[in-house]
Amino acid sequence: MTSLRKLGSSSLQVFPLSLGGNVFGWTADEAQSFAVLDAYAAAGGNFIDTADSYSSWAPGNEGGESETLIGKWFAARGNRSDIVLATKVGSHPSYKGLSPATVKAAVEESLRRLGTDHIDLYYTHFDDETVPVEEIITALDQLVKDGKVREIAASNIAPERLRASLDFSEREGLARYVALQPHYNLVSRDTYEGELQDTAADAGLAAVPYSALASGFLTGKYRPGTTVDSARAGMAGRHLESERGQKVLAALDKVAQERNAEIATVALAWLAAQSTVAAPIASARTVEQLPALVAVADLRLTDQELTELTEASAQNRSTT
Repeated sequence: MTSLRKLGSSSLQVFPLSLGGNVFGWTADEAQSFAVLDAYAAAGGNFIDTADSYSSWAPGNEGGESETLIGKWFAARGNRSDIVLATKVGSHPSYKGLSPATVKAAVEESLRRLGTDHIDLYYTHFDDETVPVEEIITALDQLVKDGKVREIAASNIAPERLRASLDFSEREGLARYVALQPHYNLVSRDTYEGELQDTAADAGLAAVPYSALASGFLTGKYRPGTTVDSARAGMAGRHLESERGQKVLAALDKVAQERNAEIATVALAWLAAQSTVAAPIASARTVEQLPALVAVADLRLTDQELTELTEASAQNRSTT
């Protein structure tokens, strides 16, 4: 059985692949969503990631669709206690920002949709710099004291605001961030590496990267001359036009062939091996897409393979 990973300084133990819930109620209907969730749990998965805003961007949706479907799944399967549930606050159309009043109201709506009395990991989805970190942390700490949230975390936050938040928690003895959800993958490294990653490492935070497969580009299905039927094809296809993207694909192809592994699995394994990373996030619209994702739990890349991928994905720097 796959060993679970400790999430930072928390008591949470998570599967090394977090299942992204952004597709539930968007490109995956209820039946598809349930099938994917069932297959993920059957594979030993226990770490589901969603947000109160998913999928407000889709025509006809207003936000909360993903949480609602996950809540229905919990009710149908009776397995809430088996899952480490992560959701986020701050970008639902009706609950924008991180004012204490907004956070307090938004968590109640998330709990209602999810059909649960607590959230295991509650992220601030996007930092709200109009609100002092002291107010944000105090509001989140109250949710922990009330038993509505077990652990708190941050996403899309600048290093200095992250440090200020951690310092305030330490100084006042309040709930402290245990995880960070950065944008991070083989073709987007500067979005995390450097000061933000260093801050996370110094503070003992676990990183749970989103966009781990670069909107599908790192599955290898996007190639010159191919057309992919996906809502995210435009975002993924742009990487094909760059020299970096082509180098990364070539390196992934080589390692995948040598290890008899799927390209997506290799890309996730590189990410899972990086400093601070506990569990990359990836989503599956269909059950058929899931095996390549959960296989990261059993693939350990060699130092040479990691070096090859790291070098291929290095950002080109012009010389003068």
